[in-house]
Amino acid sequence: MPNIKPVSDLRNYYDVLSEVHEDAPVYLTKNGRGAYAIVTMEEYEQYERLKASMELFYEIKKALDIDEKEGVLTEEEAKKALGLK
Repeated sequence: MPNIKPVSDLRNYYDVLSEVHEDAPVYLTKNGRGAYAIVTMEEYEQYERLKASMELFYEIKKALDIDEKEGVLTEEEAKKALGLK
């Protein structure tokens, strides 16, 4: 069951923070609507790693799509295009 509290409960922030555990965030509402989530640092770091992985996969997908559409350059063509010898 989600732990949902009004943001005004942060007046006693220690009580709210003591309820945050791994896989058990505390969700805060503002004016009756979801506004914030408090998670552990471990979960936040997992989120950041997942986000970075997704961005990397997106860039790889873009490169593969370009490769499929336009083909690839040989090493010599790439050097020539970059002005290298």
